[in-house]
Amino acid sequence: MNIYVGNLEFKVNERDLEQMFSEFGAVRSTSIIKDKFSGKSRGFGFVEMDSKSEGEQAIKALNGTTHGSRTLVVNEAKPKKDRRSNW
Repeated sequence: MNIYVGNLEFKVNERDLEQMFSEFGAVRSTSIIKDKFSGKSRGFGFVEMDSKSEGEQAIKALNGTTHGSRTLVVNEAKPKKDRRSNW
């Protein structure tokens, strides 16, 4: 299950995300989305978990909680939209 994690503090890294979500189950991968020019965090990322039920548990437990000074937005990631034009 792929999970969106928003409103992250800019200092949060992939290891931090893994630690945060691993208490709910096996974490397959984590990624912090970064600005392509500056390389700095854009304040959101994704966590991929092995099990849908563990992912749902993590979403339920972490959405709306405070991490550092920010309130997290955690939900199931939506598929990326096709950016190509419809010509």
